[in-house]
Amino acid sequence: MPSDTIMQSQQKELGSFSRPGADTVYDEAIQFLYSQLPMFSRVGAAAYKPGLDTTIELDRIFGHPHRHFKSIHIGGTNGKGSTSHTLAAMLQAQGYKVGLYTSPHLVDFRERIRVNGEMIPRSAVTDFVERWRLSSSELHPSFFELTMMMAFDWFARQEVDYAVIEVGMGGRLDSTNIITPVATVITNISPDHMQFLGNTLPAIAKEKAGIIKSGIPVVIGEAEGDVRQVFEQRAAEVGTDIVFADDEALLLSADEAELSGFDCESDSPGHFHFALSGDYQKANANTLLSAVAMLRRYGVRLDDEAVCRGFAKVEQLTGLRGRWTILSQRPLAICDTGHNEAGLRYNMTQLERLMSRRPGASLRMIMGFVADKAIDHILGLLPRAAIYYITQAAIPRALPAAELLKLATAAGLDCRLCPTPVEAWRMAVSEANADDIIYIGGSTFVVADLLAWLDTEATQS
Repeated sequence: MPSDTIMQSQQKELGSFSRPGADTVYDEAIQFLYSQLPMFSRVGAAAYKPGLDTTIELDRIFGHPHRHFKSIHIGGTNGKGSTSHTLAAMLQAQGYKVGLYTSPHLVDFRERIRVNGEMIPRSAVTDFVERWRLSSSELHPSFFELTMMMAFDWFARQEVDYAVIEVGMGGRLDSTNIITPVATVITNISPDHMQFLGNTLPAIAKEKAGIIKSGIPVVIGEAEGDVRQVFEQRAAEVGTDIVFADDEALLLSADEAELSGFDCESDSPGHFHFALSGDYQKANANTLLSAVAMLRRYGVRLDDEAVCRGFAKVEQLTGLRGRWTILSQRPLAICDTGHNEAGLRYNMTQLERLMSRRPGASLRMIMGFVADKAIDHILGLLPRAAIYYITQAAIPRALPAAELLKLATAAGLDCRLCPTPVEAWRMAVSEANADDIIYIGGSTFVVADLLAWLDTEATQS
């Protein structure tokens, strides 16, 4: 990819679109963040920088901002984004001022840093970057280290009551692990980023368990066997309370709602609607109920009404997108950012169930991946009775569509080659009947590219 094209795609992902009236100073700040500091989600291993030394020094330079608010730390392999957003929505519904730090973003860089659902202002981004550039520091932080510190600085300046902080990768050596939260949640463990975190589930669990700290209660969403033992051992070593959500089983039932999400039952808060769709959200809901119970035991006020509102209004309160998001009804078009083996397994099972209710309909899959995924394993999960629109996101880390086409065709999939997610979308929609299902996923960035284009189309229409 030519260098000017790479820069254009960098700017696109970071929210620096060329548009009338664009804030040039903000665009320059965003460009600085990317050009000076590599971002793992775009380039992969070259940007991975384990260890806390740089983050600790950054924290000192900016006056230890994380000490000025209470925090809740969310880790795990799958579901930590949905869990983080929903917990933030509950706290917000209770009346707290809530910071939310997540990654990666889909369309706008500022999605990563929110207070009560509002993205950090452009002026605050430029102010932070300018203060960093004037600091005369000889540090060379990663993109993630500096943007995380931007979030902590913004939350402190906004005087939030609580900040929900999502781990970037792993846990033990993740930049976010400098915080001392009031509680910790680890959703689950499954194979992902194995080149960094370990080749076995217990090894990955050990890295994730590194966010468990002395005297800080922890909820584990899903864990069994050797993985469970890793968490039990870590909690015993540091001396803290540990709860396994599966043991508590506070979610009594979850039935698919007529339009989207689930209608759920629990002892507390009783009946509630969880707005997020996707089978995997049932496990997230159970984890969240255990987290709420834990927080209440440790003095955090979360009334049943606030919990119900957080479940029901998570997307409106936090701006969450890309979790089994319905883009159209006829044909039914669904995008989802699930990108590893465990997440895709959930999604394929749900698609199979949906297709069983649509005799004669076709399943159309818009798929692209990053180059460092175990593609052979993932291709084995994909349904054979589907039409595939093979594409790639506009990031250097993307697996070239032509290469993926060869692999997918060799795996027996019926494929078409589409250079971009937008072209794949146009082709799939033009070929689809009203009863068909179109699924967009494989890579977070395939979803992001399509959503960015759809947003632009909606604005211009």
